[in-house]
Amino acid sequence: MARQREPEGPPPAPVVQKVRLRYAKRGRLRFSSTRDFQRALERALRRAEVPIAFSAGFHPHPRISYANAASTGTASEAEYVELALSRRVEPSVVAEALDAALPPGLDIVQASEAAPGPLADRLQASDWAIAVRGVQAAELAAAVEIFRAADRIEVSRMFKTGLRTFDARAAVVQLRVDTAESVVALTEVVPPECAILRMVVRHTTPAVRPDDILTALRAVAGLEPPTSPLVIRLAQGPLQDDNATVADPLAPTESVAGA
Repeated sequence: MARQREPEGPPPAPVVQKVRLRYAKRGRLRFSSTRDFQRALERALRRAEVPIAFSAGFHPHPRISYANAASTGTASEAEYVELALSRRVEPSVVAEALDAALPPGLDIVQASEAAPGPLADRLQASDWAIAVRGVQAAELAAAVEIFRAADRIEVSRMFKTGLRTFDARAAVVQLRVDTAESVVALTEVVPPECAILRMVVRHTTPAVRPDDILTALRAVAGLEPPTSPLVIRLAQGPLQDDNATVADPLAPTESVAGA
């Protein structure tokens, strides 16, 4: 067997810093896929002249780590990515430059120096809001009570390996009806006069998604929204078991209980 030729040229610059970013998918850009964002980010890195580190080999690629991205069509205020840099840069400078280079609707909203440990390990749960149009709050609240009372609710979803049935109840830490006014303070994309389904869902395998919760509500309570709900991820990060909330994954590790 022929020996593989070593790539010519100097080795890539070493990684000297890792920066974690929180970004939002807003408006029409919620329909962008993970791959769409990856392409947009790589172009923005070049335009902003961020000193991104590259892998070795014949086909070097930028050293970027993506974690638990929301599905296409889902708005989000809490998507995360980690950049490996070849020289030190203030995280706020990276955030400002990238935000200016990305299209409106893909917005960098927070940056910090990477804490020890993988970013994915700190994304333990998500706080979701679902704007349910055409359903009265009382009807939604009745469906929520039926869901809460159940010990197990099985739903089915198609995976790459085929149809799979799993429990949608166990991953739900909190489920309640909220007001549009309370969610508008966190995101501007919630339509007015909507019943809001608010949930904290633990990240599991397989992942329990908001549409799985809607499927479960349809199965156990007959909830049938007349139009497609708008799904927004408000936060994701370490799960605070004492009060069923989601903490900031970019905060220092010692300041996040249980992280």
